[in-house]
Amino acid sequence: MRYLVAVLSVALLVLAGCGGEAPPAGGASDAGAPAADAAGGAESSPLGAVPVPEGNPLTEARVALGHQLFFDARLSVDGSRSCYSCHQNEHGNGGETSLAVGAKEKQLTRHSPVIWNTAYFQAFYWDGRAGSLEAQAKGAWGGGNMGVGKDNLGKKAAEIARIKGYRKQFKKVFPEEGVTPDTIAKAISAYERTLICDDTAYDRFAKGDESALSDEQKLGWSVFMGKGQCAVCHAPPLFSSAMGVPGGLYYNVGIGTDKPEAEVDVGRMKVSGKDSDWAAFKVPSLRNASKSAPYFHDGSVATLAEAVKLMATGGIDNKNKSALLADRGLTPKELNALITFVQALDCAGTLEEPELPK
Repeated sequence: MRYLVAVLSVALLVLAGCGGEAPPAGGASDAGAPAADAAGGAESSPLGAVPVPEGNPLTEARVALGHQLFFDARLSVDGSRSCYSCHQNEHGNGGETSLAVGAKEKQLTRHSPVIWNTAYFQAFYWDGRAGSLEAQAKGAWGGGNMGVGKDNLGKKAAEIARIKGYRKQFKKVFPEEGVTPDTIAKAISAYERTLICDDTAYDRFAKGDESALSDEQKLGWSVFMGKGQCAVCHAPPLFSSAMGVPGGLYYNVGIGTDKPEAEVDVGRMKVSGKDSDWAAFKVPSLRNASKSAPYFHDGSVATLAEAVKLMATGGIDNKNKSALLADRGLTPKELNALITFVQALDCAGTLEEPELPK
């Protein structure tokens, strides 16, 4: 998977009818050709159609603007953090530290997840409190990540509007709305919907290339789908059963519950209000997992080997642990094969830093 072709791949899916109709080239609601028109002969993604909301079509100009904003630390309250700060290439597109670090060096309460294929989720954050990528973008911008404050987003948008290069682009891409918190979030989200990982060794194997996986990885694939029961929560090809599900899926695997109850992060329960969601968190995708240590919502597990063993042996017992978890009785050989198989889900692409407007 190469980022340079990601926009084109996603665009073909838009053309195929994945939600929302892109305006015609030069249309009043957006400038530049719809990304779908540039798709050319790109093949459809094996992951299926990328969900694109009707109010935020993918166009080349919109995606390019969002790409710049994603990397621009001027969006943060102190100029110290960009969206990319929590999702860097060197850390597999996830967080470097166990807990994310926000503006003004404030330590946050959860780990930054990998955002490859994040467009396929229908609920965002570990607890699913945001119902769209656009809502997530504004939440991170106004919250601790960027530190601007929910009530100050308009003021920050006005600061961005004073940057000549951005003012010119927003006039082209959002001629009626201009630079607002909503249009900034729309642009960032459009860019994020192009971050598609769909050409891993596993994907080539799934298309019929037997040489794409080693013998050990093939054993791991067999364990993954069979004895290990991993696919119950991490079904291929997305490798997160929470993707594509309205509202998402959340399970308690015991992470973070081995402490006094008053100190436990209650996860989804804070959003749903349901006791059954106590300490339950969204199922992450396993794509690029081998590159994105540490693991789980609190970053408390340092290595892939530890994470695989923990899940394969039934998680951590607590009052609300999911009944889906059990010790699968895997041998050391099977555990090692599982770890090796997860490496077959490595994403080859990188996020490329753009030139920022002045």
